[in-house]
Amino acid sequence: MGFQQGLSGLNATSKNLDVIGNNIANANTFGAKTSRAEFADMYANSINGAVGGNIGIGVNLDTVAQQFTQGNISATGNPLDLAINGRGFFQVLRPSGDTAYTRNGQFKLDREGFVVDNIGNKLKAQPWDDAVDRAVGDAQPIRLQSGLGAPVATGTGSDPALRGVRMGINLNASSTVPTTPIAFDQPASYNYATSQTLYDSQGAPLTMNYYFRKTAVNDWDVYATVNGQPFDGPGDPSAIPPVVTTGLVTSLTFDSTGALTSPATSPTIDVVDPRVTPASTLFSALPISFSGSSQYASGFTVNELKQDGYASGQLTGITFDDSGVVKATYSNGRTQNLSQLQLVDFSNLQGLQPMGANLWRATFSSGDPSSGGPPGTGTYGALQSGALEESNVDLTGELVNLITAQRLYQANAKTISTQDQVLQTLVNI
Repeated sequence: MGFQQGLSGLNATSKNLDVIGNNIANANTFGAKTSRAEFADMYANSINGAVGGNIGIGVNLDTVAQQFTQGNISATGNPLDLAINGRGFFQVLRPSGDTAYTRNGQFKLDREGFVVDNIGNKLKAQPWDDAVDRAVGDAQPIRLQSGLGAPVATGTGSDPALRGVRMGINLNASSTVPTTPIAFDQPASYNYATSQTLYDSQGAPLTMNYYFRKTAVNDWDVYATVNGQPFDGPGDPSAIPPVVTTGLVTSLTFDSTGALTSPATSPTIDVVDPRVTPASTLFSALPISFSGSSQYASGFTVNELKQDGYASGQLTGITFDDSGVVKATYSNGRTQNLSQLQLVDFSNLQGLQPMGANLWRATFSSGDPSSGGPPGTGTYGALQSGALEESNVDLTGELVNLITAQRLYQANAKTISTQDQVLQTLVNI
């Protein structure tokens, strides 16, 4: 007479109820994964290994298996909320110095500028190298500098193909040649004018005015001033011989079809700083491209007038694009790539050890994490910013499982009660 089977059934069913209860409790936990209690029958070992006719001695909880199926994606509108649609885990650096893995993308900025989760674990990403225009090196915590972003002087931008000033204009072929010498305060001495803002090495703005004067059929001179002074300085009429500054940038020549033929390459100019005395060079060999300019018998138009400098700016936010690139945005309208998320994966997800707080730790059973890769590459899932992955718990199914587990618990208790009645009958004989 034994109670082993019923007792083991009560223990197993009790643990199953714990698993179901934990699933139900985490039905609203972002990034949580449902678990399933898996059982195995038990038999007593015999000396010679024979099992014929053996009666089992009950049931045992074999394992609690995690189910890493995809949860629903819920939009939040918060750019620091991240969701993975597919395989992969975020890497976070714990305060203890080890790396943990999570599917919960609820991140925020701490007071030091690190991107962290709710308990202070720091989200890791691969640093961005502007020189090669991609992420390189080992993943490390993402940190934003909350101070002013450094300014860039006009003509020193990172892209050589877009360096300096780029101008695309149409000069009216029907314009007449002015009869008076060029004088920037005399509109009759030139045909057209336009202006733009340049930036010095400290991010201070300067106004660059351009003046276009027709000299002959298909020929034009381009002049420029900085803050009202000729770009090459005010000159020195008292010098011997006198130094006369004209502000002439270059001459443009067009063919009979209105296409630009000269200059064939971008002219460069040395721009004098009109704010200091004696004058000093503000921009050295500043290229000015007139590519795309034309001379047609239509009005003067400025199709393009760009330059590559910008002022300093205050950090205003952070965004993640679909490829996991972390971009800082500044009040001057600029964006800067900081790093790129590297998702990791495991050969055996069931072997990951839950740590609580939506974290997992790699184990010998799970294998080492993969070398990592950007979202949407290889087997890694797509990244969605402004969204979170909901728990994959099927609440309806868990409630049904709860009813079943309750009935099984009652049935196992009934076997113990029946055994007790049989034993009582034997005692009464």
